[in-house]
Amino acid sequence: MSDAILHFAGELMSSWWIYLALWGFAALDGFFPAIPSETLVVTAGVFAASSGEPNLYAVIVVAAVGAFIGDHVSYALGRGAGGRLLDRVKPGTKRHAAVLWARRSLAERGGLVLVVARYVPGGRTAVTLTMGSVRYPLRSFTPFAALAAISWGAYCTLVGFIGGKAFEDNPLKGVVLGIGLALLVTLIVELVRHRLRKRKPQAQVDPQPVEAGRR
Repeated sequence: MSDAILHFAGELMSSWWIYLALWGFAALDGFFPAIPSETLVVTAGVFAASSGEPNLYAVIVVAAVGAFIGDHVSYALGRGAGGRLLDRVKPGTKRHAAVLWARRSLAERGGLVLVVARYVPGGRTAVTLTMGSVRYPLRSFTPFAALAAISWGAYCTLVGFIGGKAFEDNPLKGVVLGIGLALLVTLIVELVRHRLRKRKPQAQVDPQPVEAGRR
């Protein structure tokens, strides 16, 4: 079974279709986070290390271009919908929490949050939709989106490349290691976010009720 999987994966990775798949998955993931683009990019990096196909640098470029385009589609959707897409997110869900985090982080750190959001589950879509809905300037959005896309494409590909080099004779183990490393980085980012959030003051006193009491 494993030999058949390896043969099929090897055929796919050696075809030019893999570049189209990488581009499409990365683009769709920008506004439809159910697409496993990160897994595909990591896998391509593994095979780039073990067999030389697909080309390592081409994988990085294609994945980054797809992510860049996907982020702009999500931004356009947020701008066109005027925030209605985000307002319909059900409270109490993980997606709602991601939206709240995106709005809060965007207000505090501006476009830099877009780069960080690339490594937060569901964060990239929430941030790009939010930036569009609040009319964040496109001329400022684009450079940050480019930085986020390039760093993400290089990171996913190189994580896979490391896994592929570690298990050159068994690419499947390399894929498992690569995906494991990607999940570990995601977990670290989540833990850091959680610790930083706990260090912040709970909530500032709203002066409005005080004024009403004085009346």
